[in-house]
Amino acid sequence: MKRSLKSMARAIYERYRRWKNHLLCALAFVAFAGVAALLWPMDVDSYLRTCASTEVLDRSGRLMYAFFNEDEQWCFPRELHEISTRLVQATVAVEDQRFYRHPGVDPAAIVRAAWQNATQQRLVSGASTLTMQVVKGAEHTPRSLAGKLVQTAQAVRLECRVSKDRILETYLNTAPYGMNLVGCEAAARRYFGKPARELTLAEAALIAGLPKAPVQLMPLKYPKRAKARRNYVLARMLAEGYITKDQHDRARGEPLGVRWHELPRFSPHLAMRLSAAERGRIVTTLDRHVQSTAERLAAETVRNFAGQFSNAAVIVVDVPTACVLAWVGSADFFSNSGGQVDVCRAPRSPGSALKPFVYALAMENHCLYGSEILLDNTLDYGRYNPENFDLNYRGLVSASDALKHSLNVPAVTVLERVGMEPTYALFRDMGLSTLTQSADYYGLGLTLGSCETRLDELTGAYCMLANLGKYRRIAVTKHAEVPPAKQLLSRGTCLKIFEILEGPLPGEFDRKEVQTASAVPRVCWKTGTSTGHRDAWAFVFNRQYLVGVWVGNNDGRPSKWLVGAQVALPLAARMFRSLEPHNDPDWPEPAGDLHEVAVCAVSGLPVSSWCVRTKRAVMPRNHYLNRICDMHYPLPGGAHEVVERWPGAAKGWDLARIALPVVPGGSEEENRRVEALRILAPSDKSEYVLTNESNADRVRLLSSLDDRTPLHWYLNDRYCGTSSPTDPLFIDLAPGDHKLVCMADGGSVDEVAFKVEQSLSSILFRE
Repeated sequence: MKRSLKSMARAIYERYRRWKNHLLCALAFVAFAGVAALLWPMDVDSYLRTCASTEVLDRSGRLMYAFFNEDEQWCFPRELHEISTRLVQATVAVEDQRFYRHPGVDPAAIVRAAWQNATQQRLVSGASTLTMQVVKGAEHTPRSLAGKLVQTAQAVRLECRVSKDRILETYLNTAPYGMNLVGCEAAARRYFGKPARELTLAEAALIAGLPKAPVQLMPLKYPKRAKARRNYVLARMLAEGYITKDQHDRARGEPLGVRWHELPRFSPHLAMRLSAAERGRIVTTLDRHVQSTAERLAAETVRNFAGQFSNAAVIVVDVPTACVLAWVGSADFFSNSGGQVDVCRAPRSPGSALKPFVYALAMENHCLYGSEILLDNTLDYGRYNPENFDLNYRGLVSASDALKHSLNVPAVTVLERVGMEPTYALFRDMGLSTLTQSADYYGLGLTLGSCETRLDELTGAYCMLANLGKYRRIAVTKHAEVPPAKQLLSRGTCLKIFEILEGPLPGEFDRKEVQTASAVPRVCWKTGTSTGHRDAWAFVFNRQYLVGVWVGNNDGRPSKWLVGAQVALPLAARMFRSLEPHNDPDWPEPAGDLHEVAVCAVSGLPVSSWCVRTKRAVMPRNHYLNRICDMHYPLPGGAHEVVERWPGAAKGWDLARIALPVVPGGSEEENRRVEALRILAPSDKSEYVLTNESNADRVRLLSSLDDRTPLHWYLNDRYCGTSSPTDPLFIDLAPGDHKLVCMADGGSVDEVAFKVEQSLSSILFRE
């Protein structure tokens, strides 16, 4: 017996000696293969990648609007520091309690799961770690032994390359939480209406328990199951020492508190435009509170005028930075009457909203002073006869008052004085891209809105005024490349525009009439109303904020209520006064850019040696004083009396340059005293249509000197007669183009051209 045992032991020993080297080689190979597998290159990004939904955020990171990801799911990835610590603790406690201690695979969990499954004769629990679940979500491995082995190997490899926090962050951003919610941020917003960083202990415990069975535990459908799971998670947190017994009991006693929360839908027009060009998290310059207020006020305005107009648009800008704080493309995005159209970018007629820029350019080019007198009276350019909005005329009015009260005739004369090309160039420089035709195409009506502009671009132009002449395109996204600002107007000119446009908003007292100090910031405003009452505009601004408003109908339908001062200005005023004043000054300091100048009390121009009465007026310091009063002159013969002379008509009005005829043989002094000759009828470029009735096709010839001197008239270079103060001259109309010349005895001449058509049909056919 002993001999047989010895023989057996010797045989085993001999076999061991024979296979020893083979075993060592096998173990070495296995070790080498394991090390090689760990060190083999691995595409880490494929495991950490998330299929994110596009988020549009405000300047503080608050969600404004969101869009499905490519899988039509809500997924809002967040960094670990943006997620509630309680949610992180709850997830580790219930899903992988030894997460921070194992290398990607938890041997203790494997043994526990194997024992439980074997003793229960069914699948009771698993041993997947958070790392393995991240791998499974990325590779979609099958639920089999081979699949588990692959997950295990890849989990260990991933842990060798990525930090624990990064793995946990990926899990929280890719785990399913019910319905089409992927990631804890989407779940927190849907179930509790708040970001994941703001979750309470009870809320965090509920969300942490959902990935185990997101369909069966969905709290909106199965609240009892969800609550039981939440309480289990709280118990696990207590067992792991994350919370105290008191915290556990309080959280356990809280109601579930879940309900369906809609995701924010602020500024949908802007959000959709930005998401079409960019994916992921888009950080805008908007302020969600300001945006919410703007949307509410726009909707209220349309509602209060139900049936009169159907839409409104609002843009709010932070002036110092030229950043947009609110963008309301329509009063109701879901309206069937074109609510999806972004009217902020739609070309519309601006009415009088362009006038401040024409006046500013005239001042900048040294051909207008705010104090000088203009004439608000009939103005005839043939086929173009501008009139005031109320069809009334104010006569003599200062340039400042003409702009403040938005008078049309003075605005046209100012544009004629400064020139179409310089004005057109300024409009293009300040971002008005809708001016696609030549300057002559728009004509003198450009200052009254004979073009189309967009609210966003016109708001940018007003922001240039508010920024004292520095233009940069208004920005809607943070960190976007912004070209350097361009100085389009001098600081002094813009200060003068501030002074002219300052005024009380609707419902407020005029600070010039009320001497007590006012708590509300000083503001400027300008309105615009398009021809035919189709568009109403208002712009309210100071050095802090700018509010631009458009009100109307998308289809251009007119309404008597569509007047800038009636509907657009009240909306802009309410929006402006809702804004929280910040530390920047609300009004610009002159800083030496303005000074007082002695001007003629009659003309408002810098005084000449003959001006009797003077006053003081504030002007930009950089403006030349080359245009002096040309109205006053002394009587001849050594008399000391000074008399005035005035131009004969509003056309070409300029009290610094009154056109005069020449008196033959008269002295230079005498030649300065004769009033200008102007043909008043027929007006230049006018058109007539023959009536073919007896004595009806005649025109009386009128001039500015009819009551002073005989005048000689020439029609088509043929002498046709003389008119005098007591004997007017008439001409018979004949079809064709005609030239009419008038000459005074002193030799001064004026000339006009006019057209006579045989019938109205010929005009209609030609047009």
